Amino acid sequence: LETVAQRLIRDGFDRTIITPLFENPGVLFTTKGVNILFSHFEFATSYHQFLETASLDKAVLFASENAPVLERAEQTYGVDKTVITAILLLETHLGANPGKFSTVSMLSTVSSLDDENLRTRIWEAIPQKTKPTNKAFVANVETSTNEAYNELKALLQYTRKEGIAPETIHGSYSGTFGICQFKPSDALAFARDGNSDGRIDLFNIEDAVFSVANYLKQHGWKPGLSRQQQFDVIYTYNDNNYYVDTVQKVSDKLKEK
Repeated sequence: LETVAQRLIRDGFDRTIITPLFENPGVLFTTKGVNILFSHFEFATSYHQFLETASLDKAVLFASENAPVLERAEQTYGVDKTVITAILLLETHLGANPGKFSTVSMLSTVSSLDDENLRTRIWEAIPQKTKPTNKAFVANVETSTNEAYNELKALLQYTRKEGIAPETIHGSYSGTFGICQFKPSDALAFARDGNSDGRIDLFNIEDAVFSVANYLKQHGWKPGLSRQQQFDVIYTYNDNNYYVDTVQKVSDKLKEK
């Protein structure tokens, strides 16, 4: 990842911070996780679990235990608290599964894939049964490389702002992190301090709740939206029709409780 580190330094990041970060043994080029990024597809069946009784019961308990912050978020941003709860359920099982992949490593690895040799290593690591065509893979890489680099820069800006060591953040294979699974750029733009402690930690429930509420408000949510208008706003959070449909169905179930 030396090329990525040097690019960051050229773009104005402090060498005395970047060099030791990329010398950290926990920050490395990795095929694990990144190969999933270029082969994974979501189907409707992957969302059925969230409408099962066990998942809904956990959501009801979460809503009860965190009622004060959910109500504050709803009052502050005008966003339905059952929708906030549903999103956190789908994203990380309400914080139980925020992801295990090093966010710096994931984003740095994808950022490095303009190197043909490194790109080949990822291609070879994709299981045959989920391997796309090489043409589709290369096209996906070309689209993802610069986006990942911009998210890497955003991650470093966010962690510097909040006083967090970037190598300590772990999340999904796609580079999202926290209970709400924000991209780093979204963390910079939309994350909010829900517990008024002067910092934003997306692994904190109160901060995650307020951040989701603010994100949805900034993307058009307001009281009185039709169901389709609500669908369209939630779609900006995760552009998967099955995902949005499940969020709305979980929200409906929570309102019945």
